[in-house]
Amino acid sequence: MTRPENFEIKEYQETAILVGLINKEQNETLAKEYLDELEFLADTAGAIVQKHFLQKLEIPNPATFVGKGKLEEIIKHVKIHETDTVIFDDELTPTQLRNIERELKCKVLDRTNLILDIFAKRAQTAHAKTQVELAQLQYMLPRLTRMWTHLERQRGGIGMRGPGETQIETDRRIILDKISRLKDHLKKIDKQKATQRKNRGKMVRAALVGYTNVGKSTLMNLLSKSEVFAENKLFATLDTTVRKVVVHNIPFLLADTVGFIRKLPHGLVESFKSTLDEVREADILVHVVDISHPGFEEQINIVTQTLEEIDASDKPTLFLFNKIDAFSYVEKEDDDLTPVTKENYSLDDWKKSWMAKSKSPSIFISAKQKTNVETLKNRLYHEVKKIHVTRFPYNDFLYDIPLDEE
Repeated sequence: MTRPENFEIKEYQETAILVGLINKEQNETLAKEYLDELEFLADTAGAIVQKHFLQKLEIPNPATFVGKGKLEEIIKHVKIHETDTVIFDDELTPTQLRNIERELKCKVLDRTNLILDIFAKRAQTAHAKTQVELAQLQYMLPRLTRMWTHLERQRGGIGMRGPGETQIETDRRIILDKISRLKDHLKKIDKQKATQRKNRGKMVRAALVGYTNVGKSTLMNLLSKSEVFAENKLFATLDTTVRKVVVHNIPFLLADTVGFIRKLPHGLVESFKSTLDEVREADILVHVVDISHPGFEEQINIVTQTLEEIDASDKPTLFLFNKIDAFSYVEKEDDDLTPVTKENYSLDDWKKSWMAKSKSPSIFISAKQKTNVETLKNRLYHEVKKIHVTRFPYNDFLYDIPLDEE
């Protein structure tokens, strides 16, 4: 029997449920938003999310993260719907992971593990793959006891004396050795990258930074006329891409960097330090923000905190509010006496808010629709020119272009 021409074998998609907590650090609204983002992460990893579970707890249960009643509710759902995977929005301790797996009898992941999986899936170059593998091994190391619960300790006594290593100790040593080798390999890559940056000379460098999926790669393609991979998924870009851009008559280097995210695993920040060197050594940062996202202000804070962590927060910064074509708000009726909330802010209201008082210039664009792109180019020209003239003082052919006001 032959298959029809349009026949295709569909890859099996895992089903998942998501679990989060409401506490003093994150209220119900924020916890729901975090789970929505976790669902986007799960979708990026290739899973179909069946349901969200939220519980109000002051602190996570040290044994099972959630309380006994909520855990029973999750167990019931997993059995009835034959769920493949349960994903928790916070990092689980090795004890929690072991206990939850024993109760649920299915695959259990936490946010960190899920992000690492996406990074492993997205990594294309040897550099990115090495960075991801290092982060995965550092995450795995304290969790080895969970992985080897099916093995007994080696028995001691007559005829059993020797090195006396358990399987766990053997694996821990192997992993530590591999971590050491990967770190040495990354040091060599870092030296090569540093040499490449030195060879670029005194040319002004700008770096696109921002939360994941805000449109950095689309913007990179627009400004550099290149074909950097871009799609509506989290962490579409892992490897830093550097392109030469000419605005009017000034050339400069523009770097597209990995997107940041809330609760970014510390191991990833550590292993991706060499990628983030492009940010540290940039002269200008272009902080791209998705203004259509309801939590864009928190995303700005997360990016700012991450920049502080890598000592790159003191650079001249241009705020670029992207996706104005997707921005929407709820217009209040004239006779509506309820207080004005951020949902009622129009784009003009936002432009007059703290953004107007900020020392950093703010530009509102749509990279997808190419709206206000000339305004962006003019502003970039002026910001780059300030640094360019100090390095190349004898360039007397620079234009005097007035800044467009939106």
